[in-house]
Amino acid sequence: MDSFSTLIRTASHEQHVEAETSTFMSDLLGGRLGVDAYTRYTEQLWFVYAALESGTQALAADPVTGPFIRPELFRLAALERDLTHLRGSDWRATLTALPATEAYAARVAECARTWPAGYIAHHYTRYLGDLSGGQIIRGRAEKTWGFERKGDGVRFYVFEGIANPAAFKRGYRELLDAVPVDDLEKQRIVSECKRAFTLNTDLFRALGEEFPLSA
Repeated sequence: MDSFSTLIRTASHEQHVEAETSTFMSDLLGGRLGVDAYTRYTEQLWFVYAALESGTQALAADPVTGPFIRPELFRLAALERDLTHLRGSDWRATLTALPATEAYAARVAECARTWPAGYIAHHYTRYLGDLSGGQIIRGRAEKTWGFERKGDGVRFYVFEGIANPAAFKRGYRELLDAVPVDDLEKQRIVSECKRAFTLNTDLFRALGEEFPLSA
């Protein structure tokens, strides 16, 4: 019998690959898009993380989600610092969410409010992704647009409170394996994980439409 963390990883593998290999992300990482596309993507992340992190006080007290609420993962302050660097101190004045971003953030907020176990699916897909593939994005962004290493502009990808990401991810998977819900609820969490990846892919598609490469 596979552990729950393995079940989640394998069940969402297809969507994960689809999100990672989206045209927008490929073009961004390939240096074919300008810093404005990177900035727009960073703006969209702000809405998703605002939804992820705004209800954490209540979630920290929940028996299911409580162990997952770790302040060293929080990204909102880092995102705001990056946006100040990318857009200037009045970045909030021009901040707009794409419809795909609104749908994504709304689903995260709904789970945070009404279904803590479902919130774990979004927590997992975002934070573990940032700790893993996010590091590739950081390296490319520093190289392509000249950001200072681990400095303003890429702080979103820098987890200063996590000295050993590999050990942290191991601990996180242990938390998943110990999550106090029955098998039916675990299946629902896996389904929500797939939904999270789909919402993320929709966001990449929308960004791809906003920043098409001229043929």
